[in-house]
Amino acid sequence: QRYSEGNENRDREDGRVKWHHAVATEETPAQTSSFPGLIRLSSAASRPTTGGPHFELGFYVVCGWMDKAKEIKWKFLLLFIATLIFILCYTMRTPRTYRDIPQPHGSPKTCPLRISEQTITPLNNTKHLLVSAYMDQREKGLDIRIIGIFKRDSIQPLYCLFCCAGQLSSKTTPATILQHSDNFGFPFVTTDVMCQIPQNCMATHVSLLTQPDSKMVYNQNWLPIRNQKTNEKEEKKLQFDFTVCISNLFGDYNNVLQFAQTLEMYRLLGVDRVVIYNTSCGPDLDRLLQSYSQEGFVEMVPWPIDHHLKPSRGWLFSESGGDLHYFGQLTTLNECIYRSMDRSRYVLLKDIDEIIMPYQHNNLMSLMDMLQQQHPNTGVYLIENHIFPKKHFEPSGRFHLPQWNGVPGINILEHIYREEPNRNIYHPHKMIVKPSSVGWTSVHEVPKYYGEQFKVPPDICRIVHVRVALQGSLTVEQLHEDKRLWDFQEKLIPNVDKVLRRVALLSSEGHR
Repeated sequence: QRYSEGNENRDREDGRVKWHHAVATEETPAQTSSFPGLIRLSSAASRPTTGGPHFELGFYVVCGWMDKAKEIKWKFLLLFIATLIFILCYTMRTPRTYRDIPQPHGSPKTCPLRISEQTITPLNNTKHLLVSAYMDQREKGLDIRIIGIFKRDSIQPLYCLFCCAGQLSSKTTPATILQHSDNFGFPFVTTDVMCQIPQNCMATHVSLLTQPDSKMVYNQNWLPIRNQKTNEKEEKKLQFDFTVCISNLFGDYNNVLQFAQTLEMYRLLGVDRVVIYNTSCGPDLDRLLQSYSQEGFVEMVPWPIDHHLKPSRGWLFSESGGDLHYFGQLTTLNECIYRSMDRSRYVLLKDIDEIIMPYQHNNLMSLMDMLQQQHPNTGVYLIENHIFPKKHFEPSGRFHLPQWNGVPGINILEHIYREEPNRNIYHPHKMIVKPSSVGWTSVHEVPKYYGEQFKVPPDICRIVHVRVALQGSLTVEQLHEDKRLWDFQEKLIPNVDKVLRRVALLSSEGHR
């Protein structure tokens, strides 16, 4: 094959062959498909010869490509070695303390909140029940009070775990368990669990653990912490002046008329809120309660204690058996005090058929203003109980009103005869308390209080309690006539009519 000379330059870049003065005169060189820059030689050029331009040309083409491949291979090898040396040097020079510290994985541990929405919450891995949690810093070194119902023979160490503004506290704090002294022989007793909040923790929820390890908490129930402290420099205005705590309703209690008269009497005396813990009641009373609740005067707290325990209908275990005294009466009274701690100036602790009645004042505020002025350091006022036997009626029938004939229950206006208490034996009281002065209460006294207590003379204030006679052998002549309720009859009767008519227990004609 013949080649003619040209004027182009020949270059070799990246394994490509470009030619100077290379123009084929007989056969145009073709590019290979595998190597676009390499000229495919003809069979004549590839045959071995002893000399001449054909052999020389093929030799230079192949040798040039091989030289370039070797050069690229060495460059890659040198680059790999240099990279490996750099990595080894950097690793050896890095301080050991940094390498040993694990890198953080995400944000701090958040609270796995499963907040209890029940009024009674079982405590995991125990026989105990929890009711509510409140901020209470009146005891040195303690911040939280959890109200519960504990099995007396199964007390074990417990630990508080806190949710601190959405973040799980790093450690637990040991709990102080305080059983109330009044258990009346029952196996379960009202119990306070108190804990300290860790430093730098803005606690919003608390959970109780049986082990100090806080890792396995995903199945725990959490209680919201109530009565949270606000800016202490700001004087908090209380929502209510007087709150009545009625411990609990159970069974088929359906004493509608007495209940309506009692609540309307309290409204006239200045009560703002009535709190009732309800397990069950009769159908008519339930309708009345729902109406009061919608109005906002009554706060209904569900109390399904019979779903968790076998509550007693009596007050003494040896006589009535069961797990717990009077459907948990002591627990609900204490819960009501703490529920009212930051919202009510005074709390009245009483049964559903009792009226704490001032006898020298027309309302409770006037009574308490006088008592507070005379006894400024007192936070617990004991009010003597007086029985008005329901079997003795006022003879004229003045308040035997026809519109109430079909309403179930007792008409308290018809019972004006009062027993004189036998003070030679134990005589019970009920209480008006400043909730901030109470540590914990029993039914007829406050065993743990701050400040002083005072027994109010019965001529100033006493309990009007219409019920079965306590001294059944007494005749009417041996009883005291007491018409104090009649002083309020002009407002009381139309108010009772109004509420009964609202729930269709009283028609406009005076018939159901």
